[in-house]
Amino acid sequence: MKILVTGGLGFIGSHTVVELQNAGYEVVVIDDLSNASEEVLDGIEAITGKKPEFEKLDLRDRNAVSAFFKKYADVSGAIHFAASKAVGESVHKPLLYYENNLSSLVYLLKELTEKASANFIFSSSCTVYGQADELPITENAPVKPAESPYGNTKQIGEEIIRDTAKVYENFNAIALRYFNPIGAHESVEIGELPLGVPQNLVPFITQTAAGLRDELSVFGNDYPTEDGTCVRDYIHVVDLAKAHVKALTRLVEHENKTNYEVFNLGTGTGSSVLEVIETFERVSGVKLPYKIVDRREGDVVAAYADTEHANNELGWKSELTLADALDSAWKWEKKVRGIK
Repeated sequence: MKILVTGGLGFIGSHTVVELQNAGYEVVVIDDLSNASEEVLDGIEAITGKKPEFEKLDLRDRNAVSAFFKKYADVSGAIHFAASKAVGESVHKPLLYYENNLSSLVYLLKELTEKASANFIFSSSCTVYGQADELPITENAPVKPAESPYGNTKQIGEEIIRDTAKVYENFNAIALRYFNPIGAHESVEIGELPLGVPQNLVPFITQTAAGLRDELSVFGNDYPTEDGTCVRDYIHVVDLAKAHVKALTRLVEHENKTNYEVFNLGTGTGSSVLEVIETFERVSGVKLPYKIVDRREGDVVAAYADTEHANNELGWKSELTLADALDSAWKWEKKVRGIK
């Protein structure tokens, strides 16, 4: 069975391609290489023994998307990662985000719904919940007004998929709402490699430890949490990748209860920014220079998943720890930077 993975050379996409190939799926990757390198294909091949088929393509080009599906008529499903994802940038460039994240989704769905049957996994986010009324966050928590255009594209994306699933009986979809993916593959052949200044905590930590950044900024220590810093649910990217295979297999084997389902993907445990820093220092042996600065606009106080639905219904559970993830992220950073 051939599966399309869009954004398949990115951080989560590449790890998911590995797990799909390990599970026996044929994979074809689409990536426009705007935030990834073609060398990632070599890393995937080094781990799995097989290089996936690859097409460099901009999903905003409707004709190119149509031509792709004519060439790969045997694609029977897609996992859709390709999207711009920097929250701050989305605030300053909203139209770029709406065009890139929504038009590409529409063009993909137009092609998939013309097939006799098609399965679709959507890369969504816990940002749809905003600051949740209750913790841990279940799939039934209300979707709050988005804090950024990026977050809004995830909400609108889910609505587009849900509306599509209502009309097309041949189309089955699952939206996976991630919490905070971190880490790297244990082989250290693939990992997170952000272009420019990292937007996320862990790449900033590893780059600071490697000497690329002078110090780490902790945005606020006056939140109503145990140590005053924000709390998040950090999930190892390999666990997250395996959940995509579970979700796809659920659709392939017709185990889904409805043709549109939603699952939260997290560990169920919240860790504060200072806890993450302390854990990194322990596993790496490196002391991190950091300073407390003002709060960052749009940051919620705390967010961590209720994993019961994913555990029981999807048959998936996170297995790797925060320490495992930080250890692998540091090994990856050292490899990339040539640090012994």
